Amino acid sequence: MSEGNPLFLPGVPEDRVRAILERAAGNEIASGKFANPQSSAALAANGFGWFLERPSELPAFPPLADLSGRPVKVGIECEMRFPWSGGRHPWLDAAVWTETHLIGVESKRYEPFRGAKPAELSEAYDRDVWGDGMSRWRAMRDLLRAEPRRYRHLDAAQLVKHALGIATQASREGLEPVLLYLFAEPGGGMEISDGDFLQHRREIEDLQVRVAGDRVGFATCSWRGWLSAISGAAADHARAMQVAFAP
Repeated sequence: MSEGNPLFLPGVPEDRVRAILERAAGNEIASGKFANPQSSAALAANGFGWFLERPSELPAFPPLADLSGRPVKVGIECEMRFPWSGGRHPWLDAAVWTETHLIGVESKRYEPFRGAKPAELSEAYDRDVWGDGMSRWRAMRDLLRAEPRRYRHLDAAQLVKHALGIATQASREGLEPVLLYLFAEPGGGMEISDGDFLQHRREIEDLQVRVAGDRVGFATCSWRGWLSAISGAAADHARAMQVAFAP
């Protein structure tokens, strides 16, 4: 991290990022979680915060390189509201807007390797409000109810909720929706076996196959794969991210 400020890397607009995090649901900075060496929020906020004021310089994610148009807006801690007013709505770690697409980013660091939890999806998600082309995501919802421990590392229930939120938000804005799962395979801080990394990737692939072809596209990329492919104006930031977070 940058000298004198362990929370933010050079070029990340600290005041703006702090203001966003204070408005978000996680209370990351005030709680002290953001300063934890294993913080996933710090990884995402630094990774995408650098682009808040320079969105056109955000490099393409490798699996989405064919999407037309450069980013016109980048956000962190973005709420994707369901088509109703009350209750809880999904918060994504980041979002990228192009002229044609809304890309919601769910970032993971150590979370997939901290122990499995059964999937839970309330009856609220059964409402017929998601629009056309969502049958595979709805089928995944039903599968997780039938097999709540299907995945050991992947929080698939969270991804279903995010996909439904992105579908709603993109429809409001007249954009094509994509959910990007951006995951780390950290080498320090806790013991994680190569077998766990492999199983996590297999679970991601299983979900990807099951929802392929629906309106909300599902793409996946490792943090290391994305950062290592970055060149140009953002290359120094990518190298600083690799040194600070070793994702």
